[in-house]
Amino acid sequence: MYKIGFNTLVWSAVVSDEQFPIIDRLKEIGYDGVECFIGAPDDAAYKRFGDHAAGIGLETTAVFVVDAEHNPVSPDAAVRSKALDRIKWGIDRAHDMRSSILCGPFHSAHGQFSQKPPQSEEYQWCAEVLHRAGEYAATAGITLALEALNRFECYLCNTMQQLSHLITLSSHPNVKAMYDTHHSNIEEKKAKDALHTNAPLLAHVHISENDRGTPGDGHVHWDETFATLAEINYSGWLTIESFSRNDPDFANAINVWREYSAPWEMAENGLHFIRQQIATHSSKYIN
Repeated sequence: MYKIGFNTLVWSAVVSDEQFPIIDRLKEIGYDGVECFIGAPDDAAYKRFGDHAAGIGLETTAVFVVDAEHNPVSPDAAVRSKALDRIKWGIDRAHDMRSSILCGPFHSAHGQFSQKPPQSEEYQWCAEVLHRAGEYAATAGITLALEALNRFECYLCNTMQQLSHLITLSSHPNVKAMYDTHHSNIEEKKAKDALHTNAPLLAHVHISENDRGTPGDGHVHWDETFATLAEINYSGWLTIESFSRNDPDFANAINVWREYSAPWEMAENGLHFIRQQIATHSSKYIN
């Protein structure tokens, strides 16, 4: 059954007790879950956050990235070893937060480019790291949901076809795929074909408008997307990932230079939009 979540990155990239009133309101609005970025070094904050969410009846999911010092596709084996350690740390924090999903583009360092197309050895290096990460994730009951990003943010996996190739190479049941409507809007020819490519592997979906504002306000092919999700019998999370300038360091890191919509407008109108789409195309909603 579908569950609908909202990512707190629109307010902050730091998991802290200051977010408790935000997730309280998300629960009141009607969300099933909340998604947080794992990156801040305060390990204990993740458990407090997860405990608070559970206490008010919200589930959690987590999103994660790696940098150049922890790059799974580095030709340096020592860097790839650090990448595995860093992903394991992310898995530990997701476990602390009571999340069963750790999603994101941690197949390669965000914003780092080799100045050439992805190489076969890079896919193999990454697959080896992800297989071992999958083994570790399995012990925590966590699924790793890898994300394809647009060409301006990474080069290893821009399409669901490339992502499917990497996940097949990784060869672990806890290493699966996620689909992000923003990136797909840039890179894929057809949302339907992209979703069918990874249908058996699909573990998580980000609902994100072409401009990163309120879902439904832009030109993403929403009817095609939701109809295809129903067609392939997807039954996981539909989590809104929108951005703002509220956390300048994070906004600068992902090239967000303007405001799109007010965060609570994104949350309230986005939830209404998703429910409308589900009502039109499917009945697979937890509530």
